Amino acid sequence: MIIVKTGGAKGIDDGPVLDDIRQLVASGEPVILVHGGSEETNELASRLGHPPRFVTSISGFVSRFTDQRTMEIFTMVYCGRRNKALVEGLQQRGVNAVGLSGADGRIFEGPIKTSVKTIDNGKKVVLHGDHTGKVSKINTALLELLIKGGYMPVLTPPAISEETSQLMNVDGDRAAAQLAVAMKAKSLVILSNVPGLLRDVNADWNDPENLVTTIDLGTDADPYRFAQGRMKKKIMGAVEAVRDGVGRVIFASANRQAPITSALQGHGTVISTSTGSIVQADGD
Repeated sequence: MIIVKTGGAKGIDDGPVLDDIRQLVASGEPVILVHGGSEETNELASRLGHPPRFVTSISGFVSRFTDQRTMEIFTMVYCGRRNKALVEGLQQRGVNAVGLSGADGRIFEGPIKTSVKTIDNGKKVVLHGDHTGKVSKINTALLELLIKGGYMPVLTPPAISEETSQLMNVDGDRAAAQLAVAMKAKSLVILSNVPGLLRDVNADWNDPENLVTTIDLGTDADPYRFAQGRMKKKIMGAVEAVRDGVGRVIFASANRQAPITSALQGHGTVISTSTGSIVQADGD
């Protein structure tokens, strides 16, 4: 079982990802695809007069502030056009894909937060009306039923609140990490518009010296030291996945031939542990 998370940032070409999934599925390798849609959501929100708002937590993690209107726009993109475009692409390639949100069948479930503590101009501020949370439970029975029936799940946030059954925005990378743990995946591949974790995002992305090729969580006391902005959440998800039994997490570029296969061959940033134990490096 391989879990693939593909992002929704500007400049990502879905074609190579879908072509590679077709080859993996044809070889008998079960795959679940999790996707984002951040750039398209930002663009639509701006066109609808409700531009995106990003906040930084006290711990330094960046996330989208999701009020009710933002949630409505978010689901338009994630559950609508983006999800069905990927399903369409896979069906055109002979893969019998089924697109579902994390709320469907309570696939992604967890606690909801209705407020968020942020730093604004150096001051601590509490913002109310948020609809975000964290995935803590996966409906593996539904996913296994689909896979045994010959269907390939294509999953996306939002998730469902365990307390109120409300839709809630969740970080897609951390949701994919929890999914990888629950499904006992051997690998989690996280694809984006960059080749992996970069030492300096302002330097040449194609410079091999700029790429962090490995992070060993058994010996590295600070796996976050090169992470900036939203990359911190990606590293957090990787740490959680490896800590809870996933063999390895690989950050790699979606924009190359056979991007998943290439990542599995070690092209990108490979996060794993060589010692069986993990140095504690928790975020918020």
